[in-house]
Amino acid sequence: MLSQLNSAPLYLICGSIVAFVAAVCIVFMVRAYKAGIAIGMDPVKLKRTLTSSVTFSILPSVGILLGVIALSGSLGTPWPWLRLSVIGALHYETQVAQAAAERVGLTTLSAAEMTPVAFSTIALLMSVCIMWGMVLSFFFNKAYLQKLSGDPKEKKDGKKSFGDTAMVAMFIGLVSTYIGSYIGGFVSGKGTLSFQGDLTPIIVAAVSGLCMAGFIYLTEKKNMVWLESFSIAGSMLAGMLAAILF
Repeated sequence: MLSQLNSAPLYLICGSIVAFVAAVCIVFMVRAYKAGIAIGMDPVKLKRTLTSSVTFSILPSVGILLGVIALSGSLGTPWPWLRLSVIGALHYETQVAQAAAERVGLTTLSAAEMTPVAFSTIALLMSVCIMWGMVLSFFFNKAYLQKLSGDPKEKKDGKKSFGDTAMVAMFIGLVSTYIGSYIGGFVSGKGTLSFQGDLTPIIVAAVSGLCMAGFIYLTEKKNMVWLESFSIAGSMLAGMLAAILF
């Protein structure tokens, strides 16, 4: 099954889509550069911005690469490469793939148990569930952004906008759900897939959280703003290292 998931047709299909998206990025980059020159921006500063953007994009991309590697063992390389290159997010793709694998009866998300039906279900679910952000943005993004940015008077008074509150609430709920499932799986011994009664996910979450707290401290208290671009990838790598060592 894994040889089929790494076959030339899949590489051709997924690679064509990734190449198209990359081409669109280049077109917009060139147009943005020309627009900057047209409005009188300093070419030296524009080139410096391009260079710094490339530099600060490399390390955060390591986290995405790790996600592709992690999923390639069960889903092949082309599909995770496509999902994490275009519109996917690492935490989303892995979570949905794992949930879909459970629903089709797989005990583990691995190539050994993968079937054509299981892969089709996982791939379809990974695609359909994430596309609604684009679809809904097309119809409601303008009104949503106005609500998200909040009232200028409230910002002047130091009040938080709806967007700030909503994002904080969403992430608290997300983190609570993950950590709750880890603790529940450890206590009951009936966790999903890879953490049946295992303490490893809890340790990984704790190490990653402490690492992220360190990045936030250095960024906000020590004015090391450049570290912000590396915080997610750095925390992920620390968590993975903790999992290996533990």
